[in-house]
Amino acid sequence: MPEVKRTLKIITEQKVTGDATLEMPLRKWNIELHLLGPHGEDIPADCFEKVVYKLHETFGPRATQTDWVLRKAFKMPPFRIQEEGWGEFDMVLVLTPKDKGAEITVAHDLNFQSEHYETKHPIVNPCASNSRIQCKADAGRLVQIFKNPKPALLAILKESGPVPGDANGVKARDESAKKKKRPDKGIDMEKLAENMQKMTEDDLLLVVQMIHDNKTADTWTKNDVDQGEFQVDLYTLPDSLIRQLWDFTNEKIIR
Repeated sequence: MPEVKRTLKIITEQKVTGDATLEMPLRKWNIELHLLGPHGEDIPADCFEKVVYKLHETFGPRATQTDWVLRKAFKMPPFRIQEEGWGEFDMVLVLTPKDKGAEITVAHDLNFQSEHYETKHPIVNPCASNSRIQCKADAGRLVQIFKNPKPALLAILKESGPVPGDANGVKARDESAKKKKRPDKGIDMEKLAENMQKMTEDDLLLVVQMIHDNKTADTWTKNDVDQGEFQVDLYTLPDSLIRQLWDFTNEKIIR
């Protein structure tokens, strides 16, 4: 299953507007959202239809700012919000993709340590069977996963880098499977898959290591650490590795 990887950049700026001698002076701050392009440049985050900013409860009626408050600001990149206050707080941003998929929730720390700071969130976009978005923690970062984006969203994502099926991007898994040569005679791919499912935990670790050590650029794998799952498309493996796995699994099953 191919992946489309993007990075969401949140830019925050703030400055003192009130009496600077006060312990907690009044400050004006603003936030903008961008995507990073292939060469690290800022490009519009127009894969999102709108952004909702959920602020601290002390903002009262303005604590949840949506397009109803500032219609143009939050339905058009860079989704700029501008406010003022005296305290730091953790806010929540809710992003709605243009393909009407599930909303993405991003936590953002508004602080006054510097007048300008940037935070980046990796976005991984694998095409799956259901159109939805999942979020999970990865080494303290928020990984946002677009699943099965519709053609309109894929067209937008093309502007920020390769997408599945692009001639210059990552090949789609079904294309790789079509172009894959038939396995050597004597190898039953369905039987190989069954053998791998019958392996002991120790033997499975060896199988995973063999795949990692011998895979090619066309090999599709997915390692879900949270779920304890490792997935591989056997038809994208090189012939030599298929033979190696066939011999290894048969030996283990016979024993």
